[in-house]
Amino acid sequence: MKAIGFKTSLPITEEESFVAFETAKPIPGSHDLLVKISAVSVNPVDFKIRQNSAKDTVLETPKIIGWDAVGIVEAVGENVRLFEVGDSVFYAGDITKQGSNAEYQIIDERIVGKKPTSLSIEEAAVMPLTGLTAWEILFDRIRINPEKDKGKSILIIGGAGGVGSIAIQLAKKIAGLTVIATASRPETIEWCKQQGADFVVDHKDLIASVREAGFQYVDFIVDFVDTNAYWDTMVELIKPQGHIASITGSSDPVALNKLKNKSASFSWELMYTRSMFETDDIQEQHNILNKIADLLDDGTLKTTLNQTFIGLTADNFKKAHELLESGKTIGKIAIKF
Repeated sequence: MKAIGFKTSLPITEEESFVAFETAKPIPGSHDLLVKISAVSVNPVDFKIRQNSAKDTVLETPKIIGWDAVGIVEAVGENVRLFEVGDSVFYAGDITKQGSNAEYQIIDERIVGKKPTSLSIEEAAVMPLTGLTAWEILFDRIRINPEKDKGKSILIIGGAGGVGSIAIQLAKKIAGLTVIATASRPETIEWCKQQGADFVVDHKDLIASVREAGFQYVDFIVDFVDTNAYWDTMVELIKPQGHIASITGSSDPVALNKLKNKSASFSWELMYTRSMFETDDIQEQHNILNKIADLLDDGTLKTTLNQTFIGLTADNFKKAHELLESGKTIGKIAIKF
């Protein structure tokens, strides 16, 4: 099969930052599906792994990354129960396994969902990783209850990005929250409004912007940009007994003691936790993806696709990564094979 990968961590402008190569088609294990991939999307995790996983070394076999895909099930393992050959599926994968930037991939059925029938393959391909991340941070980490928490406020830092775009929709349409999203350019402000944000505030002076919008404190904050860069701002803006959650990690310790006087909570979210550790509830990702598919099909949610490249080529992945690394992308980028 054809695949796109890299043998060493190079700047994306270098000719061999991605290379096309041939490799053996994988064989599914007992719980695995063999999927013939028709479209993928790119995410910040992709370029971070490309930049850091092969520093000062040259891999013998190119590393295949990519953790969003849509495709058709071509074969199943002996213990597969959730899908059959011929099913259209979408998923975000397992960061410890081979990625999706290839013609075929094996994937544990328990982290796979049915493809939304109303969406094109590229529209569907951009939804799994960001949809799972946004769903888990809102409903599994913060544990927002739509009945109990309806009408409460949430600040979404990074509203126009891939995760922020779907988080706005879920927070507004499923949780019933009052959504405040950050953006600063005219096009990102408009995008956040299109996703359903009630207020769009400037991240360059976030405390003043939130308070000018009429909020002394907010009930919930989710950070999709930089935990430590916004930490003191989040500590100031979170309501006493509120909850902050972040996906961005931190190379430095987070000063949790600053939350003590407010009795506020903090959570990390990593979409790969369930697959990395094969948690007891690993199949919950299958359930969440199916819920997201239903919400897309009934029009409650909409795809966050904003740009598509055509073709399984090294050049297309270079273009997509260069755009992501710029930090200026709005919504999601798909690559259709």
